[in-house]
Amino acid sequence: MPTRTILLPLPLQMKPFNKLWPELMESKLAIALFAGLFVGAVVLFSVPPQFPVRGANGEENAPVSVLRPLKPICDLSDRRYDGCEMWGDARTASGANRSSVYFIPPPSQLATTAAATWSIRSQSRKIVGVREVIVRSLSLSSLREAPNCTVRRSVPAVVFALGGLTFNYWHAFSDVLVPLFTTARAFGGEVELVVTGSQGWFLNKYGRVLGALSRYAVVDLDADSEVRCYPHLIVGLRGHRDFDIDPARAPNGYDMLAFRLFVRAAYSLPPPTAALPCRSGGTKPRLMIILRGPTRRFVNADAIVSAIERAGFQVVRMEPTSTAGMDAVAREVDACDVLVGAHGAGLTNMVFLRTGAVVVQVIPWGKMEPYGEGFFGAPAAHMGIRHVAYSVAAEESTLYDRYGKDHPVITDPDVFCTNGSNAKLYWQEQNIRLNTTRFAPTLEMVKRLLRE
Repeated sequence: MPTRTILLPLPLQMKPFNKLWPELMESKLAIALFAGLFVGAVVLFSVPPQFPVRGANGEENAPVSVLRPLKPICDLSDRRYDGCEMWGDARTASGANRSSVYFIPPPSQLATTAAATWSIRSQSRKIVGVREVIVRSLSLSSLREAPNCTVRRSVPAVVFALGGLTFNYWHAFSDVLVPLFTTARAFGGEVELVVTGSQGWFLNKYGRVLGALSRYAVVDLDADSEVRCYPHLIVGLRGHRDFDIDPARAPNGYDMLAFRLFVRAAYSLPPPTAALPCRSGGTKPRLMIILRGPTRRFVNADAIVSAIERAGFQVVRMEPTSTAGMDAVAREVDACDVLVGAHGAGLTNMVFLRTGAVVVQVIPWGKMEPYGEGFFGAPAAHMGIRHVAYSVAAEESTLYDRYGKDHPVITDPDVFCTNGSNAKLYWQEQNIRLNTTRFAPTLEMVKRLLRE
């Protein structure tokens, strides 16, 4: 194919500018050149000026330029969570009634990028009661709406929400700590945690876990007076399952075993190679029984403890009124071989057990086995913990005493629960009178597992 040569009209080389301008405008190549110069000038002079930047200790940091291929920054397609991820120039700012994140696309793509706005519940589940973060991807025409940076960081950040159901121990792990591990662990501590809906008690209670994920102080976005600029920003937490991780979707193939070992290290518990307590010193297996509060509690707790001791276990009681801090709880659970409790948040303490330990979940009446397996059984197996389920008989539930043997609550819980409001009977209005004779074979099974 012959080479095509494009020449500017000869008169353009010899005439003064005021005379060549009309001819210049007739040249398609020249028009293209001037258009390119114009767009470049607009982009160059439209970027808001930056203040001197400060690091974690007040030192000035050189701006960091990180450029990745542009893609939609927010994804709302997952059934469990919404999330956004930005590379390049991402800024956090708080307003009177909301906290916002601004993303400025790379200069080369500003002219072709459309502005977009999302409201993100930046936890790991799309539930109410979680403060939303407004995420805005700017365009060339809206660029001046971006606030000027007052602090520019050289590390990534993860923006996530507290609140929701995190007052519950299991939800604190399932909705925040596990998905936060999945989202932030790959940064090796070089990441800032930016919280909206901040709760001081949560940050204090789980400070060791948060501190193991980030070397930097947690930022309260809602109260922050700075405009913080990051080269890489994630909004929302990647929660795959209830109290569980899908390693096929997690960075570095992280799973619940990795999470449990990470938590144990955060609380300075013995290393992964540590044997079960019962295998060192020839002592009896040590069993912790969780004594719940007003619902799904053991009404004959003393008789249960006596039966467990007769079966050859040392028993440690975890009372619902305990005020022990997380450090003390972690050490107590680590020193046990077995954790026993009715289906409920207390079983979350399995994260402090050693590899090969056993969790016995007492599942209340009401066809609750799928919940027991999903919330605790499968996660335990994925952590390297053995799980044993004991489903109570109807006679072991206080619902039997209250409604009688012929009531649908007892005879047909599947049909009874088709009315959703009835389900609370099984979750909130029953306690357990464990039949220690019926429970005895379960204890023998536990001892066999510990000998393996």
